[in-house]
Amino acid sequence: MYEEVRLWKNPRERETYDNMADVFSIITTLQALEKAYIKDLVEPAEYTKHCEKLLAKFTAAFRQIDSEFPKIEDFVHKYKLDCPAALLRIREGRPITVRDDRGNMGKSIAETVSLFINLMDKLKLNIRANDMLQTDVRELLDVINRMNLIPSNYIGREKISKWLNILANMNAAEEITEEQARQFQMDLEICYNDFSRLLSSNG
Repeated sequence: MYEEVRLWKNPRERETYDNMADVFSIITTLQALEKAYIKDLVEPAEYTKHCEKLLAKFTAAFRQIDSEFPKIEDFVHKYKLDCPAALLRIREGRPITVRDDRGNMGKSIAETVSLFINLMDKLKLNIRANDMLQTDVRELLDVINRMNLIPSNYIGREKISKWLNILANMNAAEEITEEQARQFQMDLEICYNDFSRLLSSNG
Protein backbone atom coordinates (compact mmCIF):
# COMPACT_ATOMS: atom_id res chain seq x y z
CA MET A 1 0.00 0.00 0.00
CA TYR A 2 1.09 3.53 -0.66
CA GLU A 3 1.75 5.72 2.35
CA GLU A 4 1.06 9.46 2.30
CA VAL A 5 4.28 11.46 2.54
CA ARG A 6 3.83 14.79 4.28
CA LEU A 7 6.11 17.73 3.58
CA TRP A 8 5.35 19.28 6.95
CA LYS A 9 5.76 18.22 10.57
CA ASN A 10 3.26 20.59 12.16
CA PRO A 11 0.47 23.05 11.21
CA ARG A 12 2.89 25.98 11.04
CA GLU A 13 5.09 24.21 8.49
CA ARG A 14 2.00 23.28 6.49
CA GLU A 15 0.96 26.94 6.44
CA THR A 16 4.43 27.88 5.17
CA TYR A 17 4.24 25.34 2.34
CA ASP A 18 0.74 26.54 1.43
CA ASN A 19 1.98 30.15 1.29
CA MET A 20 4.96 29.18 -0.87
CA ALA A 21 2.61 27.32 -3.21
CA ASP A 22 0.48 30.48 -3.50
CA VAL A 23 3.52 32.59 -4.43
CA PHE A 24 4.68 29.97 -6.95
CA SER A 25 1.24 29.88 -8.56
CA ILE A 26 0.96 33.68 -8.77
CA ILE A 27 4.41 34.05 -10.37
CA THR A 28 3.79 31.38 -13.01
CA THR A 29 0.36 32.84 -13.79
CA LEU A 30 1.82 36.35 -14.09
CA GLN A 31 4.55 35.04 -16.42
CA ALA A 32 1.90 33.43 -18.64
CA LEU A 33 -0.16 36.65 -18.64
CA GLU A 34 2.85 38.75 -19.67
CA LYS A 35 3.64 36.38 -22.55
CA ALA A 36 -0.01 36.40 -23.66
CA TYR A 37 -0.04 40.21 -23.72
CA ILE A 38 3.19 40.37 -25.72
CA LYS A 39 1.64 38.02 -28.31
CA ASP A 40 -1.61 40.08 -28.48
CA LEU A 41 -3.60 37.17 -27.07
CA VAL A 42 -5.30 39.35 -24.46
CA GLU A 43 -6.86 42.82 -24.71
CA PRO A 44 -5.05 45.66 -22.87
CA ALA A 45 -7.98 46.37 -20.54
CA GLU A 46 -8.33 42.70 -19.63
CA TYR A 47 -4.57 42.37 -19.18
CA THR A 48 -4.46 45.43 -16.91
CA LYS A 49 -7.28 44.17 -14.71
CA HIS A 50 -5.77 40.70 -14.25
CA CYS A 51 -2.22 42.01 -13.82
CA GLU A 52 -3.23 44.45 -11.08
CA LYS A 53 -5.11 41.67 -9.29
CA LEU A 54 -2.11 39.30 -9.50
CA LEU A 55 0.31 41.97 -8.25
CA ALA A 56 -1.95 42.70 -5.28
CA LYS A 57 -2.19 38.98 -4.51
CA PHE A 58 1.57 38.63 -4.83
CA THR A 59 2.21 41.46 -2.35
CA ALA A 60 -0.08 39.87 0.21
CA ALA A 61 1.22 36.33 -0.36
CA PHE A 62 4.91 37.22 -0.34
CA ARG A 63 4.59 38.98 3.00
CA GLN A 64 3.71 35.57 4.46
CA ILE A 65 7.06 34.07 3.43
CA ASP A 66 9.43 37.05 3.49
CA SER A 67 11.06 35.75 6.67
CA GLU A 68 12.19 32.72 4.61
CA PHE A 69 12.92 34.65 1.41
CA PRO A 70 14.00 38.30 1.91
CA LYS A 71 13.82 38.91 -1.85
CA ILE A 72 11.64 37.40 -4.55
CA GLU A 73 14.83 36.58 -6.45
CA ASP A 74 15.79 34.21 -3.60
CA PHE A 75 12.52 32.30 -4.04
CA VAL A 76 12.86 32.18 -7.83
CA HIS A 77 16.45 30.93 -7.58
CA LYS A 78 15.66 28.21 -5.03
CA TYR A 79 12.79 26.79 -7.04
CA LYS A 80 14.48 27.34 -10.42
CA LEU A 81 11.65 29.40 -11.88
CA ASP A 82 12.11 30.79 -15.39
CA CYS A 83 9.99 33.92 -15.15
CA PRO A 84 11.86 37.07 -16.30
CA ALA A 85 8.71 38.87 -17.46
CA ALA A 86 6.92 38.21 -14.16
CA LEU A 87 9.95 39.38 -12.17
CA LEU A 88 10.13 42.62 -14.13
CA ARG A 89 6.43 43.24 -13.55
CA ILE A 90 6.81 42.56 -9.81
CA ARG A 91 9.80 44.93 -9.56
CA GLU A 92 7.91 47.71 -11.36
CA GLY A 93 4.82 47.08 -9.28
CA ARG A 94 2.33 47.94 -12.02
CA PRO A 95 1.02 46.57 -15.34
CA ILE A 96 3.02 47.50 -18.41
CA THR A 97 -0.07 49.37 -19.65
CA VAL A 98 -0.01 51.74 -16.65
CA ARG A 99 2.53 54.49 -17.13
CA ASP A 100 4.26 56.07 -14.15
CA ASP A 101 3.01 59.50 -15.21
CA ARG A 102 3.09 62.75 -13.26
CA GLY A 103 -0.08 61.89 -11.38
CA ASN A 104 1.31 58.58 -10.20
CA MET A 105 4.68 60.21 -9.61
CA GLY A 106 3.19 62.80 -7.28
CA LYS A 107 1.49 60.06 -5.30
CA SER A 108 4.73 58.05 -5.14
CA ILE A 109 6.72 61.07 -3.95
CA ALA A 110 4.19 61.79 -1.20
CA GLU A 111 4.24 58.13 -0.14
CA THR A 112 8.05 58.09 -0.05
CA VAL A 113 8.28 61.23 2.06
CA SER A 114 5.64 59.87 4.44
CA LEU A 115 7.48 56.55 4.87
CA PHE A 116 10.83 58.26 5.47
CA ILE A 117 9.34 60.53 8.14
CA ASN A 118 7.37 57.71 9.74
CA LEU A 119 10.46 55.52 10.07
CA MET A 120 12.62 58.32 11.44
CA ASP A 121 9.91 59.22 13.96
CA LYS A 122 9.66 55.61 15.12
CA LEU A 123 13.40 55.41 15.72
CA LYS A 124 13.35 58.72 17.62
CA LEU A 125 10.64 57.21 19.84
CA ASN A 126 12.87 54.17 20.47
CA ILE A 127 10.59 51.84 18.52
CA ARG A 128 13.02 49.13 17.45
CA ALA A 129 11.01 45.90 17.10
CA ASN A 130 11.25 44.19 13.74
CA ASP A 131 7.48 43.87 13.31
CA MET A 132 7.12 47.63 13.84
CA LEU A 133 9.77 48.55 11.25
CA GLN A 134 10.06 45.95 8.51
CA THR A 135 6.79 46.66 6.68
CA ASP A 136 7.59 50.37 6.35
CA VAL A 137 11.13 49.62 5.19
CA ARG A 138 9.88 47.17 2.57
CA GLU A 139 7.22 49.60 1.33
CA LEU A 140 9.77 52.42 1.17
CA LEU A 141 12.11 50.35 -0.98
CA ASP A 142 9.21 49.22 -3.19
CA VAL A 143 7.96 52.74 -3.88
CA ILE A 144 11.50 54.00 -4.58
CA ASN A 145 12.03 51.18 -7.08
CA ARG A 146 8.80 52.15 -8.88
CA MET A 147 9.86 55.72 -9.60
CA ASN A 148 11.55 56.36 -12.93
CA LEU A 149 13.11 59.62 -11.73
CA ILE A 150 15.22 57.77 -9.11
CA PRO A 151 18.53 56.77 -10.74
CA SER A 152 19.96 53.29 -10.27
CA ASN A 153 22.90 54.68 -8.27
CA TYR A 154 20.65 56.45 -5.71
CA ILE A 155 22.25 55.81 -2.32
CA GLY A 156 18.91 54.87 -0.77
CA ARG A 157 18.60 51.70 -2.85
CA GLU A 158 21.70 50.19 -1.26
CA LYS A 159 21.21 51.47 2.29
CA ILE A 160 17.50 50.69 2.58
CA SER A 161 18.06 47.27 1.00
CA LYS A 162 20.74 46.57 3.61
CA TRP A 163 18.36 47.36 6.48
CA LEU A 164 15.56 45.33 4.93
CA ASN A 165 17.87 42.31 4.76
CA ILE A 166 18.87 42.81 8.41
CA LEU A 167 15.24 42.97 9.53
CA ALA A 168 14.19 40.07 7.31
CA ASN A 169 16.62 37.81 9.19
CA MET A 170 15.19 38.72 12.61
CA ASN A 171 12.22 37.32 14.50
CA ALA A 172 9.09 39.49 14.63
CA ALA A 173 9.56 40.58 18.26
CA GLU A 174 13.33 40.92 18.01
CA GLU A 175 14.70 44.46 18.32
CA ILE A 176 17.63 46.17 16.68
CA THR A 177 20.24 47.43 19.13
CA GLU A 178 20.65 51.05 20.21
CA GLU A 179 23.77 51.29 18.07
CA GLN A 180 21.92 49.88 15.06
CA ALA A 181 19.02 52.27 15.65
CA ARG A 182 21.38 55.26 15.62
CA GLN A 183 23.04 54.05 12.43
CA PHE A 184 19.65 53.36 10.83
CA GLN A 185 18.47 56.86 11.76
CA MET A 186 21.57 58.42 10.21
CA ASP A 187 21.24 56.31 7.04
CA LEU A 188 17.60 57.34 6.66
CA GLU A 189 18.48 61.01 7.05
CA ILE A 190 21.21 60.68 4.41
CA CYS A 191 18.83 58.88 2.03
CA TYR A 192 16.03 61.38 2.65
CA ASN A 193 18.30 64.37 2.02
CA ASP A 194 19.60 62.79 -1.18
CA PHE A 195 16.01 62.04 -2.26
CA SER A 196 15.09 65.70 -1.66
CA ARG A 197 18.05 66.83 -3.78
CA LEU A 198 16.90 64.53 -6.60
CA LEU A 199 13.44 66.07 -6.50
CA SER A 200 14.90 69.58 -6.65
CA SER A 201 17.15 68.74 -9.59
CA ASN A 202 14.21 67.23 -11.49
CA GLY A 203 12.22 70.39 -10.95
